[in-house]
Parts: sequence; structure tokens; C-alpha cells
Amino acid sequence: MDLFDTTADPETLARRADELLGARRPAAASALLAAAERMAPRTPRMTSLAARLALREGRPAASIAALGEAIAVTPRADLYMLRADARHQLGDISGAAVDAADAVLHDRHNPAAKALLGVLLLELGLHNDAVRCLTEAVGDAPANPSYREGLANALSAAGQPEAAAATCAAGIAAAPGSLELRNATILLALRQRHFAAAVTQAEAARLAGVADADTFGLMGYALSSLGQHEAAAEAYADALKLGPEDPHVRHMVAAAAERSDSTRASAAYVREVFNGYASRFEPHLISLGYRIPGVLRTAVQAHFSRELAALDVPDPAGDPATQQRLLGPVLDLGCGTGLAAVALADLPFGPFVGVDLSPRMLERAAAKRLYAGLHEADILEFLADDPRQWRLILAADVLCYLGPLPPLFEAVFQRLLPGGLFMCSAEELVGPNFGNGDWVLGLRFAHARDYVARAAVAAGFTVRAIDAEVQRNDAGAPVPGFLIVLERPHDGG
Repeated sequence: MDLFDTTADPETLARRADELLGARRPAAASALLAAAERMAPRTPRMTSLAARLALREGRPAASIAALGEAIAVTPRADLYMLRADARHQLGDISGAAVDAADAVLHDRHNPAAKALLGVLLLELGLHNDAVRCLTEAVGDAPANPSYREGLANALSAAGQPEAAAATCAAGIAAAPGSLELRNATILLALRQRHFAAAVTQAEAARLAGVADADTFGLMGYALSSLGQHEAAAEAYADALKLGPEDPHVRHMVAAAAERSDSTRASAAYVREVFNGYASRFEPHLISLGYRIPGVLRTAVQAHFSRELAALDVPDPAGDPATQQRLLGPVLDLGCGTGLAAVALADLPFGPFVGVDLSPRMLERAAAKRLYAGLHEADILEFLADDPRQWRLILAADVLCYLGPLPPLFEAVFQRLLPGGLFMCSAEELVGPNFGNGDWVLGLRFAHARDYVARAAVAAGFTVRAIDAEVQRNDAGAPVPGFLIVLERPHDGG
């Protein structure tokens, strides 16, 4: 049939438009749909097609409107599922789940509807309900790998990692060519910090010829976490061949190039990586659940509580200069784009001075207009060369680029005012005790809690706190770590 055969009936045109949309030719599908609609009122097929075209074109609100009219006349499972998709695109997860539930009610034998509902319930944190829905979907269509993947994710979230792994294994046995299931299996192992198992699964996928850039990237992640940096570099190189434009893979290739016996990340590496990372740094960290700036703010409020409370007392002399006084200058080591300064911006501290190796990160920090000064420098060199002293020194996500801590702790101690505080974050050395037991280079440097305390005391600090704090998520799993608060005692104790 010619694309614009005007002798065709509306339903034939709509069917042909549906085929074209499935073949990823939305413009041609839209033209045929318009021709069909000129010939007759919209049928359910036309409405479904119009809704899917609107979704493809990034117009979920228009899709919802069209589907609302159609559902009012003919409530059908497929229409509810389409509207759930549109609501999901708009961020209305609860509304999407209601539509998915209605789809199940209208067609109780539809595994796709059950799977959709399960995935949405998982997003809402209703893990056990999600498991029930996805278990039914798998029971109805056991060969569908996406349903198996959804069920595995739900079981993992519900605290059943063994059942999740068994679900993936059964899925791979039924569909050995499923790339999605292979990668999901590796990811599940990473979330459990079973790095050796993740490597085994990735190698099995490679040998089966079912591997992509993500597979090799996950393998590299697991190998790095095991301290096997040369093998990790090879895996990341394979990932880069398959995904040369992937910025995350490029970042990890650069990281893997660092020597396994390094005691700190090289300045050249840090500068190169973060120059390339600057434009997406903040949204990427937010997507990983990065929370250290907020944790620093809470710690500052807690450990300076008396000083902050004193500033709330009105000055009886009414001296504006006294009323507006600040608690002291702040040095932000490895300031990046200035997220720590943003978190503390409304507290009476300052002026802020930032130090970072990456000029592009510093450009973004400068745009926030929160710093009195910004310096492109290695932090240890800056601390050695700049004689100023500070009431508060911050280092968010800096220790993960250092192995031994004494050089940093000793340098910071000299630059703190007596009674001043050093607040920093660190990743915790957990799992296999490779390395020297004090610190290890995995994906980044991680440190043992008792080592941090020993290094701090040796440098002259009083340890105020080493509190467990999740740093962010990697591979969908929380990265354990600490928020460290150290005080330089006043002279004489």
C-alpha cells in the first residue's frame, strides 16, 4: 500500500501507522494518523497511537489528555498502561501506579500490566507488594527476561539477595542471550559487595558473547574494588571500545591508569578528570544520592552550637558591626564547584576561600559568588605555602584521593587556629582486608576507622567525632564512610 493511499479505510491507515511507529518512523506514522482522523472519528487504535506518538515526541501531558477521553469511553488495560507511562514521565509515580493497578483489574491475565505495576510499586518503596506483582508476571511469562530482572530488583530491595540471585540465574538459564539479565546479575553482586562473584558473572557473559560496554564497565568496577588494577584497566579499555562516547567509562579508564601502588591520586589525573567532569558534576552527584555537603552543615551546627547560639543573643549596645560578626574564616580544600559553601552559605561563617586543582571546577565555584578567594593549586602545596590560619577547614571527598593521611593531617593542623575544627569525609575500608589494613586503593582510596583516629592523634588533633555516614551510591549500593571532626586544641591542652 502506498503511504498516502487515499482509497484505504481509516482502520487500515491506523494499522499501517502503528507499524511505522514500531519501525521508528514517527513522522510517517503521524502523517498516516492525521489522514485516518480526517476520514473518521478516533477509534481506540487511533487514540492509542496518538498517545504513543505524543510520548515519543516528549508531550506526556497531551498523551494523558487523549487517553483520558478514550478511557472514559472504553476503559482498556492497554490505555491505562499508556497513561501510566505518561504519568511516570511527568514524575507522578503514585498516579502511574493507580493506572497500572487499573490495567491489572481490567485484564488480570496481562503479565505486562502486572510487571509495570510491580516496577512502579518498587519505585514507591513498596518492596513486598512489588515482589508479589512481579512474581505473578514471571509466573505468567517465565521466559520474559525483563520480568525476571524486575523481580530480582524487587527481591533485592526487599532484603532477599539470595532469592534475587536465584531469579537472575533462572532467567539466564531460560534466556542465555539476555544482555539485560546478565548485567542485572553482575549489578546485584556489586550491590552486595560480592566483587569476586561479580567478576565471575561478567566473565561468564563475555565467554557467552553476551556483553556490552556496561558489562565490561561493571567488571572493571569489581576488579578495582578488589585491588586488581591492571585487570580493571583491561576491562575498562574493553568498555571504552564498545562505548567510546560514554563519559563515565572514560572517567574510569583514567582512574584505572593510576598505579596500584600509588599513595595518592596524581595531580595530573585529578585535574584531567575533573576538568572533563565539571559540566555534569553536580547533577551526577545528585543522581548518586551524594549527601556530604548536608552532613557537613549538620556537623558545623552541632559542633559550633554554643557559638551560634551566642550570635542569636541581641547586642545590648546595638552595634551593627558586632551583630553581623562572623565566626571565622573557612578554607574549603578540594572545593570543586562549591557545594560545601552552598550548604553553609546561610550560617555566620566566612570569608570562604576555596582550593582545587581543576580550573573548570573553580569557574563553576566562582559563579556561585560565595568565595572571597579561589586558588588553583594542590592542597598540600597550598597548605605549605599559604601562612593564613582558619577557624574551620573542610575537605569533602578529598581523602578518597589520598592513601596515607599524616601529610594532610599535619599540614591542616598547622593552618588551624587553636580551637579550630577540621571536618572531612572518608570512605570506609570494609570487606576483604587487602592492602595494608590501614588504607587501600580500590575504586578510590578507603581508610580504616582506627587508622583515621591514630593518624589524627599523631598529628596533634583531638578527635571530636568519627561518625558513620553513607557517602553516596555506587552501582546502586551505598558507599560506607565517615564524617570526621578533628579539633586543634588550645595551647596548653
